[in-house]
Amino acid sequence: MKRVLNSREMYHCDKSTTTDYHVSSEVLMERAALSVVSVLEEEGLSDKKILVLCGMGNNGGDGIAVARILKERDKDAVIFIPGGEKSLKAEPAGQMKSAKAYGVDILSEMPDMGEYQVIIDALFGIGLSRDIEGVEKEVIEKANEANAARVSVDIPSGLSADKGTVLGTCFKADITVTFAFPKVGQLLSTGRKYCGRLFIKDIGITEKSLSSTTEGFFAFEKSDLKHIPVREADSHKGSYGKVLVIAGSKGMAGSAYLAAASAYKCGAGLVKIYTPEENREILQTLLPEAILSIYDKKWDEKTLISDMKWATCILCGPGIGVSPAARSMVEFVFKNAAVPVIFDADALNNLSENPDILMRPHTDIVITPHLMEMSRLTGESIGYIKSQIISCAKEFAMNNRVICVLKDSVTVTAVPFENTYINTSGNNGMATAGSGDVLSGIIAALIATGLKPSLAAPLGVYVHGLSGDMARDRINAYSMTSRDILDAISGVFSEALPFCGEI
Repeated sequence: MKRVLNSREMYHCDKSTTTDYHVSSEVLMERAALSVVSVLEEEGLSDKKILVLCGMGNNGGDGIAVARILKERDKDAVIFIPGGEKSLKAEPAGQMKSAKAYGVDILSEMPDMGEYQVIIDALFGIGLSRDIEGVEKEVIEKANEANAARVSVDIPSGLSADKGTVLGTCFKADITVTFAFPKVGQLLSTGRKYCGRLFIKDIGITEKSLSSTTEGFFAFEKSDLKHIPVREADSHKGSYGKVLVIAGSKGMAGSAYLAAASAYKCGAGLVKIYTPEENREILQTLLPEAILSIYDKKWDEKTLISDMKWATCILCGPGIGVSPAARSMVEFVFKNAAVPVIFDADALNNLSENPDILMRPHTDIVITPHLMEMSRLTGESIGYIKSQIISCAKEFAMNNRVICVLKDSVTVTAVPFENTYINTSGNNGMATAGSGDVLSGIIAALIATGLKPSLAAPLGVYVHGLSGDMARDRINAYSMTSRDILDAISGVFSEALPFCGEI
């Protein structure tokens, strides 16, 4: 699991490394520049004609050092400083003296970007909090239009390190080389678009420099599949939990199937589907492994409470529709559940009619809204939620004491009083009907097999994304369906076995 920092936290790390661990900022700058040059060499870009765009601060100092190291190695690199040399702060000015001593060319006028095969962006760092204007904006826009490979030092200039939003304009990198830790804004949807491929390089800043007030942003890695519960040799189907899936309505049997099937694919021992009579034949055909609990026309309290007592984990909502009857069923589950519950899809749409119910005492609850569902729950616009996705997820989680899995092209999972997870797996082929049903089934199974909901929710999101990536690699992003994601789950679990200690 890798830690993800915001700009304030990274600034503290820089300062602490310098003051508490006595690693000078000049040493850190040199290491940063060397790491950028190493990526250029690895990617076959160091032998090209290179333009380095440098700002007045330490990010510009990194860029000047990059140009000087390239010159030391007999590479063709020149520097352009939009604000002129006189604008340089102390440390970049020191780097400039060294660059000049090594014979690096310093351009005094706006360069023709078309003359260069590689453009390196070292204009603004992670501390930028204002819109880019004037000559720097012009330089970035010309660079974006150039037919060149584009590389950003630490973060693309114009990208908010905290929110992943564009500040006026933004350098569109093919490669971003960042230092020590990924930054929050780099992993969010717009950030991923502008960062290109993200390289995280060690320059000597470690977790020892973190502040005690660090917010707790994390992203999973493949090694975190070790958290998937190990299956013991001496076990039976009852050892791996019982998932109750309350799903489906007339014409919506597919939602119930996808959620239940994904729960089985992720190792749940038993899955029961509580669904209308109309879905019986379809579900018995599609998923004979599932236990069916059928109601005719109207759900009944006696059967549902019995099924809820049977369950280790409850998933409520996929395809149940929005109606007074569905709303009363969702509220009944909320009030009477004694085990963790995942509220997904139509359960959330029904809850949005009376969102205050979430303020009442309840068991562990995971909600999995997409942006539209979150808008209904909160009354905020989709645009606002998308631009403030982390703060919206965290605020809703804290106010309602629920685990909030806020789904977008990059999904954020907020756990009240604990961590916030930014998902790094998945792709645009997963924007397809039924994908969310598969996700909710994955989370339910992980809870049923023994994980705490606070870990099962973000890990389930990661596994879901890995399944989507595997499906895309097998098929393509255009042709993927939710069943392809479902079928790929077994491949992800096969990859997980070594991490879980199984052969």
